[in-house]
Amino acid sequence: MNMENQGATADPQLQQFIEIESQKQRFQQLVHQMTEVCWEKCMDKPGPKLDSRTEICFVNCVERFIDKPIHPEQTRTNTEE
Repeated sequence: MNMENQGATADPQLQQFIEIESQKQRFQQLVHQMTEVCWEKCMDKPGPKLDSRTEICFVNCVERFIDKPIHPEQTRTNTEE
């Protein structure tokens, strides 16, 4: 069987599975990146409890991170509107 033709006739369920797993991986990378950025920005000294200033910083950081477009094509679409 020719390998070039094999990709074109791949099982649709397999293609869907791969796409879903890729989306999961991208989401996990975003969560990791968000955690790293917000931790560095907001956490002065780890302790048993978060003070209100640190908690507010984390909330704002996460909200700003969520508001950012994930894909470059979203940026173009949002700026054109």
